[in-house]
Amino acid sequence: MNSVVIVAAGKGTRMGEGVDKLFLTACGEPVIVHSWRRFDRSLLVDEIVLVIREERREEFLRLGGAVKTTKPFRLVAGGAARQDSVWNGLEATSDRSSLVAIHDGARPCVSEEIIKDCFEAAGRIGASVAAQRVTDTLKEASEENLIERNIDRSRLWAVQTPQVFRRAILKKAMAEVRDRELQVTDDTAACEAIGQCVFLVESVAPNPKVTVPSDLPFVEWLLSRSNETPSCSRL
Repeated sequence: MNSVVIVAAGKGTRMGEGVDKLFLTACGEPVIVHSWRRFDRSLLVDEIVLVIREERREEFLRLGGAVKTTKPFRLVAGGAARQDSVWNGLEATSDRSSLVAIHDGARPCVSEEIIKDCFEAAGRIGASVAAQRVTDTLKEASEENLIERNIDRSRLWAVQTPQVFRRAILKKAMAEVRDRELQVTDDTAACEAIGQCVFLVESVAPNPKVTVPSDLPFVEWLLSRSNETPSCSRL
């Protein structure tokens, strides 16, 4: 069996004071509902763990009705940092799980294709991550914001989620991070701590994360054009 941990415990401070980006409406439903539904409908997923802020528990239970869940799910409380939330979610997955996907709740446009490709790659190699090639010209700057040098972008990728791992590998990697008191910004960085290779799965379709207010119109436009968003009429 396979599991997914949807990380939905962050406060999203860049969205603005008092705004919870996961509960902003896109195509008539909260952002988190779209993210949750994508995995609930995946044939590769058998259980879903949502890592949440405890004060939102009742709201998430109600949202399960909006998702019309077909997969068993459980809610667990988040931790002080993202890596702590991932650990809590991982601990809540079934011991029978072979592969575990970690996904940001604020990425509602994730496609079935990228979910499938990430699971397949993790099954072969042990760890994978959705990513896009960097296409912008990159510069390294001084503290005074003066360009110091050009950065070769040919080997650079911007990583996204889902990030999929064999469960035993992710537990080992996250335990190493905790034991060494390391701070990591994503779960593939934990794999680096144990020397585990991670395969980059190219995400061809847009898979943006809702981070600032200007992201929402683009996300809503993408959702409106997706066959995987039945609640949203085509523009």
